[in-house]
Amino acid sequence: MTQSEWPLWEVFIRSKQGLDHKHVGSLHAADATMAIQNARDVYTRRLEGVSIWVVESKHVHASNPDDAAAFFDPANDKVYRHPTFYEVPDSIKHM
Repeated sequence: MTQSEWPLWEVFIRSKQGLDHKHVGSLHAADATMAIQNARDVYTRRLEGVSIWVVESKHVHASNPDDAAAFFDPANDKVYRHPTFYEVPDSIKHM
């Protein structure tokens, strides 16, 4: 496999302990080990990261933005999903 045929990898960095990993970019690498090393060199130059994830782009699947309205519809017919469905006792003051 030549360098021009290397797969694309998505890079996620966790900047501090307890925070979520954030997508920071993409890079080409021959394998996962090389992708992690390259991600460290490219995306954590100032000691920003404590953890790196790399995922080969072909393994990332996403919803279609054109279907967002139907896909993320709040489903108003399911009242149990809304907090107004539940009765809170008067003895609970800070809810």
